[in-house]
Amino acid sequence: MATEKALQAAQVYTKGTQAWLPVNTDACWISVTCVSNTITDDGNVRLVFEDDNEEDKEHTFECKLTDIEKSDGSNLPPLRNPPKMEYTDDLTNLSYLNEPAVLNTIRTRYMQHLIYTYSGIVLIAVNPFDRVSLYDSDVVQQYAGRRRGELEPHLFAIAEDAYRCMIREQMNQTIVVSGESGAGKTVSAKFIMRYFATADDQESVGKKKKEGSMTEVEEQILATNPIMEAFGNAKTTRNDNSSRFGKYIEIQFDSGNNIIGAKIRTYLLERSRLIFQPATERNYHIFYQLCAGAPNSERKEFHLGDYTTFHYLNQSGTGVIPGVDDILEFELTQRALSTIGLSLQLQWQIFRLLSALLHIGNIQITGRGDAMLAETDEALNIATKLLGIKTADFRKWVVRKQIVTRSEKIVTNLNPAQAIVVKDSVAKYVYANLFDWLVGVINDSLSSPDPENIRTFIGVLDIYGFEHFKKNSFEQFCINYANEKLQQQFNQHVFKLEQEEYVREEINWTFIEFSDNQKCIDLIEGKLGILSLLDEESRLPAGSDQGFCQKLYDNFEKPDYKQFFKKPRFSNSAFTVAHYAHDVQYEAENFLDKNKDTVPDEHMALLQGSEFEFLKEVMDRAAANNSIPTPEKSKRMSMIARKPTLGSIFKLSLIQLMDTIGDTNVHYIRCIKPNEAKIAWEFEPSMVLSQLRACGVLETIRISCAGYPSRWTFEEFAERYYALVPSKNWATDDLRGLTKVILNNSITDETQYQIGTTKIFFRAGQLAYMEKLRADKFNASATLLQKNVRRFIYRSRYVHMKELALRLQCVARQKTAASKLQTLREQKAAIQIQTQWRRFSARKAYIQKQQFIVHLQSAIRTYQARQKLVLARKSHAATQIQRLVRGWFARKQYNAQRNFIIHLQTCVRRRASRKQLMILRTEARSVNHFKEVSYKLENTVVELTQTITSLKGEKKAMNDKTTQLESEIRTWMEKYQKMEKKSQSYQEKLKEPTVPQAQWDTLASEQKQLSKNYQEMFEKLKSRDMEISSVNDELASVRKQNERLHKDLEVANERIADESEVAELKSQIAALKAQLTQAMRGNGLRRGSSSNNLRSLSPAPDRLRSVSPSKPLDVNGFKDDVRQRSHSPARGRKARRNSMDAPTMNKPVDKLRLKNPRPTSIDQYSNIFGPKGNRIIPGSVVEDPDEEIHNIIRDEEKLLAEITEGLIKELKMPLPSMQNPPSRKEIFFPAHMISMCVTEMWRKQYIQESERLLFTIMDTIQKRCLSCTGEDAITPCAFWITNVHELLSMVCTTEPELEQQAFQNDQGTGWQDFEKLIATVKFEMQCLEDNIFHAWMKEMKRRLSKMIVPAMIESQSLPGFITAESGRFFNKLLTGSSQPAYSMDDLLNFLNKVWRTMKCYYIESSVATQVLTELLKMIGVHGFNDLLMRKNFSSWKRAMQIQYNITRLEEWCNSHDIPEGSLQLEHLMQTTKMLQFKKSSVEDIENIYDVCWILSPTQVQKLISNYHVADYEDPIKPAILKAVASHVVTGDTADVLLLDSVPIDDTANPFEIPVPRQTQLQTYIPSWIKVEHVRALTVLVQQQQQDQSPSASA
Repeated sequence: MATEKALQAAQVYTKGTQAWLPVNTDACWISVTCVSNTITDDGNVRLVFEDDNEEDKEHTFECKLTDIEKSDGSNLPPLRNPPKMEYTDDLTNLSYLNEPAVLNTIRTRYMQHLIYTYSGIVLIAVNPFDRVSLYDSDVVQQYAGRRRGELEPHLFAIAEDAYRCMIREQMNQTIVVSGESGAGKTVSAKFIMRYFATADDQESVGKKKKEGSMTEVEEQILATNPIMEAFGNAKTTRNDNSSRFGKYIEIQFDSGNNIIGAKIRTYLLERSRLIFQPATERNYHIFYQLCAGAPNSERKEFHLGDYTTFHYLNQSGTGVIPGVDDILEFELTQRALSTIGLSLQLQWQIFRLLSALLHIGNIQITGRGDAMLAETDEALNIATKLLGIKTADFRKWVVRKQIVTRSEKIVTNLNPAQAIVVKDSVAKYVYANLFDWLVGVINDSLSSPDPENIRTFIGVLDIYGFEHFKKNSFEQFCINYANEKLQQQFNQHVFKLEQEEYVREEINWTFIEFSDNQKCIDLIEGKLGILSLLDEESRLPAGSDQGFCQKLYDNFEKPDYKQFFKKPRFSNSAFTVAHYAHDVQYEAENFLDKNKDTVPDEHMALLQGSEFEFLKEVMDRAAANNSIPTPEKSKRMSMIARKPTLGSIFKLSLIQLMDTIGDTNVHYIRCIKPNEAKIAWEFEPSMVLSQLRACGVLETIRISCAGYPSRWTFEEFAERYYALVPSKNWATDDLRGLTKVILNNSITDETQYQIGTTKIFFRAGQLAYMEKLRADKFNASATLLQKNVRRFIYRSRYVHMKELALRLQCVARQKTAASKLQTLREQKAAIQIQTQWRRFSARKAYIQKQQFIVHLQSAIRTYQARQKLVLARKSHAATQIQRLVRGWFARKQYNAQRNFIIHLQTCVRRRASRKQLMILRTEARSVNHFKEVSYKLENTVVELTQTITSLKGEKKAMNDKTTQLESEIRTWMEKYQKMEKKSQSYQEKLKEPTVPQAQWDTLASEQKQLSKNYQEMFEKLKSRDMEISSVNDELASVRKQNERLHKDLEVANERIADESEVAELKSQIAALKAQLTQAMRGNGLRRGSSSNNLRSLSPAPDRLRSVSPSKPLDVNGFKDDVRQRSHSPARGRKARRNSMDAPTMNKPVDKLRLKNPRPTSIDQYSNIFGPKGNRIIPGSVVEDPDEEIHNIIRDEEKLLAEITEGLIKELKMPLPSMQNPPSRKEIFFPAHMISMCVTEMWRKQYIQESERLLFTIMDTIQKRCLSCTGEDAITPCAFWITNVHELLSMVCTTEPELEQQAFQNDQGTGWQDFEKLIATVKFEMQCLEDNIFHAWMKEMKRRLSKMIVPAMIESQSLPGFITAESGRFFNKLLTGSSQPAYSMDDLLNFLNKVWRTMKCYYIESSVATQVLTELLKMIGVHGFNDLLMRKNFSSWKRAMQIQYNITRLEEWCNSHDIPEGSLQLEHLMQTTKMLQFKKSSVEDIENIYDVCWILSPTQVQKLISNYHVADYEDPIKPAILKAVASHVVTGDTADVLLLDSVPIDDTANPFEIPVPRQTQLQTYIPSWIKVEHVRALTVLVQQQQQDQSPSASA
């Protein structure tokens, strides 16, 4: 059975099979194609391969079947995956999961500038050594909220996965970033922290939305990167910014998943770098930054110079990093220190301490036997001065040491080498404590003030990778020890996941062996391990490195450790440890010194007693952090306990780190360094392969291959391999059953796969076998299809030839028949011609004869008609003459008779009139009639006398009131004089220099107030004088009227005999009565008006200012009116009729007529136009509309409530409809009503009330618009943005009218303040319009953002090219056509709604263009960015669907007159073209760049690398991909990956307020709106306009 299995494994290598062969070059593996496979009877296997790179070169592989059986086929050449699978973004998807396949996939992706690749749970990151556009903020937002696998591999995907796991499982997470120096660990960790700080989580409920900026904690977290890099990173041969320490950053989250703090732990700072650096390396960055960026004053204070003047900085000969400006980096470091809360004073204390360390390095120690240090050493004096310690004491203990015994203290001299070690140990100790202090300060600044708020955290571990140099020391030993621990945890985690997967799927599985490095770890950290022996040797006074090595040799010679510990052949001071990645030989030199890392107690005492307070703080904090309880057994034990070794400290911290990682869910990022020379996009396979082994990726693959590495869901498997079974098995909903049928027909060995609950698990290589079967099936199907197509073609050709012959025969017969038919037609035509000619000749002769006879008859008849006409004319003339003569005679007789009758009537009437006149004269002379008339006149005189008496009383009252006012005026004048004197005294005091400024300001304000009061009183006095003069004029007119009445009475008594005078007197009496009644009414109104005017002068104390008074009564106008009435004949006749019947004067009708001759209000309108007290009806005329307007405006609360409730909050907006569009007055009536109210307030001088009204209205409108969300905000926001602009236009139109009226009424002095108010109002309206516009755009874009991707990218509305997301045909049969959430119809309906709303609401075209352009730009940018990042949508079919959707959108733009909208979709359009182009040669790529000119090289490279190759397409060749990648130029700022996203909360272009409209006030109000006061005000304004128009015309 085993032989058959080996034979089967060998038979796989058929002709054409591709495989990998190992080579000794840097390529490690080469691709070959099998040419022949020979298996002999004696079990020998001979495989001949042809080199794929060199055609004529062959390779031979020979082995035996027994060897294949023993190795289970592992000694055979690894098979190569199909080209389609070599570009996969997850190595676990490879059919053949072997070492060369993994290396080739990573290299292929790297050549396409794809630096990230998944390997199961691990993200492999290959350092590009170049700037790539993969970390922009737009890329961050693309990965935010996306599941892992939706987009291309990225460290942001790992960060998002950790974040989602933390939210979902409420469990702490850890992201382990590892790799060797120069692999990009620090940069990766930095970008991960930036992702957590800047990513906007739209799904979390408690997550605070980012408004374009980070919180203070997030900024502080990012600020730790430049600080830690400056103090802990240095340039090495492998990396310009190498981290010389390990760090674990905990990013802390609260219950709402918001970042509230952070904590940093550091491990194993490389202290020795401070005092020594190898060639081409540098010290820590901060020293070079300090030397380059310190100001001159600090340079002098700290005695700083160029870095070349310091021993600690100039040993390597390198002090500058290409492309790095240390001055700018120093400024960045200072800003970061300020961000975390360190003051500038404290920062310069840090830099002072760093300067002291540099000067310590310059201390010169001389001497041969004993060390000597001169007291005048400049560096010594500067260093001790900066440290704040005594120079003599420091100098003493540098060259000497003190040994403490039980009885005495012995001081001995040190040799120069030992003195240098002591000096350097002090510097290392101080710098290490400064570093720990800085980390502590950062933790204090970043940690959450309330630890109870910390719910979870995400840790980012930036740890050094496995190191193997030519000379490896204590640092490499600790680093590799940490990597051993991490690798063990990684292996256990991977195995655990594999085990959980198998258990979850309920499949039969056996234990998978994996390389457990526990023995190697025990070798290092066990009770008698390397670290324990090192600590033991370090505690001995005579301990040495050689003794330490000898102990290692003695303890680990046992067979149990031979596999992990080895003794070098040619060295007794070194040892070799077999790590999981590589055997490393460590040189034991300086192991003990580095492990001790102690400072003499004398120097410790000096440092702790320093006068430099900052240094004491650093030392005290270090002592507190390293405090260990002291045992009481002996002084020796206490001394040992006080000084823990560096190895024990590192071991303890590493154990704590592993415990922390063990309690979290771990995510792994393995950073790979592709080449040693740090050349951009250069790939060295051997170097990468060694790192893949070191970081455990290959071990993960080996573990996967030991089980079932390939796992497919039932749907994916059936979708891919449904063609291997007949179609009758397709029509089923049981996918599990379908997969079983496929497997039973394809794989006979059931041990090569297992069926779980949701997936199928395959052994390594089975998917390649399935692919071969599938390819064979499709090839056979293609052959069958070709056969039938060819048969169809040939049969179609035969049928066509047969039909052609028949058609030729038909044509020949048709030609013969047509010739015969032509002959018959010609004969018939000749006969017809003869017939027609004969008919024509006969008819011509007949017509000539007929015309002669007709002309003759016409001449005869004409002559006879003329004779009859002459006779008729003569008869008519005679008749007319007779008629005229007879008429003249008749009229003459009639006139004579009429004149006679008129004369007779005149005589008779004259006689009767004379008789009547005599009767009237007699009647007039009678005494009774005279008495009656006299009695009436006396009554009239009495009434007039009473009226005069009342008027005299009123005059007296007015005189008293005038006297009172004059006294008040005198009082005010006296007060004013006193205040003026006081003001003058204050001014004199102010001139004195002792008066404070505050008192001066108070006096100035009082003086201003007094002058204002004086001006007001002067105006009031002036108005009252005018009122008094008007009253006096009125009294004088009444006196004149009384005198005229007395005179008329006397004249009437004298001329009573004259009848004509009596009649005239009657008419005058009636007119005087009417005038007197009207005067009484006018006097009453005048008195009321005067009282109102007086009251308005003294406003209520709670009012802000006095209400503007109504106009005083125009007495002169009243007189003219009375005079006109008295002289009017019509009015005289009317008065005469009334005077004949005195009781009619008391009738209500007459009273109403006299009071107001105009139409009155009708009570039936009261329900519509207000209550009984305020009934104003359209068409009616109000007596005093000005007063009514004042009353309405004074009721400010009701007016404001009506406007805010009726016109804004409860307003039913007209729906936009193109079939029945609303008129302009139906849209703009709210703006016109508000404008009318405000304008009337301005005209009536209600300035502050209008200001309150306007700002309340604007605030209500803004709240109304901001309360709408989603698609519901389109109509309200559009309605109010156009109404606000209409209101702004009305204000701009009203302003010049008000200005003209103000200067006509001599009110120009107050116009400037009012003009400022109008300017403020216009500015606020523009701000309101801008706010509504942005809120409107925000809601529309928020709604649109959910529709863009489903409608533009996922929607498939073009029939015939519909494809599933995975690009498979069978997906329809399995799951049906799953439609996206939105279609293109939904998107176009949304745009139609927006366009229709703007059109119906009369929004300016510039605004509409800006809105639609912004939305279309968002569609283009959002759709392009999404398509660019998707890895399964870059196919030619999908491109056709997207192009069809774009075409529909462009047609919509053209039909709606938005030609510039199509430009916003150009990126998408060219992307679809590029995906449909041919990509088989370099010329095709050049054509793509020519046609798709708008796409950047990075975008083209991204799209082509993501291109999804169909089954019938050839994969894109690596040479083509390399040519595409070569177009990407480093440093090109225009070469971006993603377009700048269109912000939802802001617009790409600022909103430009349109030009004010040319509009006029319209008083239209819908009948259903309940705004009684506004409606009444509308009627009054209309009446005012009507009253003003006749006067203006007159």
